[in-house]
Amino acid sequence: MAEQTYEKNSKPVIEESPEKNPRRKLIIIAVIVLLALGSGLFYWHSTYSEDTDDAQVDGDLYQVSSRITGQVVKVYVEDNQEVKAGDVLAEIDPTDYQVALEQAEANLASAKASAEQASVNVPITSVTSRTSISTTGSDAESSAASLAQSQKQVAAAAARVDQAKANSIKSDLDVQRYKPLVERDVISKQQFDAAVAQADANKAAVLEAEAQLIAQQDAVRMAQHRLDLSRSQAVEAVQNAPGQVKAQVAKAQSASADVKEAQAKVDQAKLNLGYTKITAPVSGIVNKKNVQVGVNLSVGQDLLTIIPLNNLWVTANFKETQLEKMRPGQKVVVEVDALGGKKFHGTVTQIGGATGSKLSLFPPENATGNYVKVVQRIPVRVDFTNLEQENSDHKLRPGFSVTPVVSVK
Repeated sequence: MAEQTYEKNSKPVIEESPEKNPRRKLIIIAVIVLLALGSGLFYWHSTYSEDTDDAQVDGDLYQVSSRITGQVVKVYVEDNQEVKAGDVLAEIDPTDYQVALEQAEANLASAKASAEQASVNVPITSVTSRTSISTTGSDAESSAASLAQSQKQVAAAAARVDQAKANSIKSDLDVQRYKPLVERDVISKQQFDAAVAQADANKAAVLEAEAQLIAQQDAVRMAQHRLDLSRSQAVEAVQNAPGQVKAQVAKAQSASADVKEAQAKVDQAKLNLGYTKITAPVSGIVNKKNVQVGVNLSVGQDLLTIIPLNNLWVTANFKETQLEKMRPGQKVVVEVDALGGKKFHGTVTQIGGATGSKLSLFPPENATGNYVKVVQRIPVRVDFTNLEQENSDHKLRPGFSVTPVVSVK
């Protein structure tokens, strides 16, 4: 107990016990230490880390739409249902597309047959062209030989004409010599008649030889015509043969192109038939379902939205004054409000190329009016480093508000 002492002309003074002085000192020291630690933590946090509450979870939203027209015959999902990549979401009536596929396959078979025929005709045309060249060459040689033979026959016929004329002249002279002799009865009448008959026969032989000469000359002209025709055909065959082969090769190539076109139509028909089953492009949650059985769909018509739960990241809008030491690759701790402050880990991957206000629909124009400086915000992307393990229950959803803390030391 404190003892009261009295001094002269003074109030009583209460003296404290020695036991209480150390306790007060300890409390003061503890408060000072806590203040120092708090100041140190605040200094460290403000110096070596940056945080913001203007951040949210982002993710790709996949709009599932129809790639073909048709009537919906089955729907397999509902809103907020979890699906996996490749799951069938809905089916379109496949009848029309099955018929189109069968027609395309029939056209492909026809195109292949035509291509096979055109391909076979290429060597046939080549052989035919070579044979034509050889045949026309042989015809030209034969016509040349026939012309030479006819020319020789003309020469022989001309010689026979000369011989017949000589015989006719001789017989005429004999008749002239026998005529005075027969008048004087030096020779018999029978000899004279024989000489006259021989003269007439020789004249006829001259006419016959001349006729044969004319015939042989006509034969020469015909042989010359046949030779000219054969040579023309030979030249034509030589000139046309490569073109005929090229034309047939072009037909074969065209037929082959038709096969490829028909094959492409078959492939397209198979794709269209496959498109009758609308599948999930990614795993996620179905939202905004807008498809029912019996609905007639058009190309590109939105059916539903799939929100993936694994491909997520954070978009944090940091103030421009917080970016001085921020770099890609720095560690981040993300605190999620909706999950009771659960922490996730990530890294800074991208710092935006412009402020949010600059990318807005109506960016501010500071060149007119009174200017007031406003601290701008830059979007920073933070990717989760261990999302599959930390979000194994798939409770993290796009749009959640978060508080990322970036270690900028």
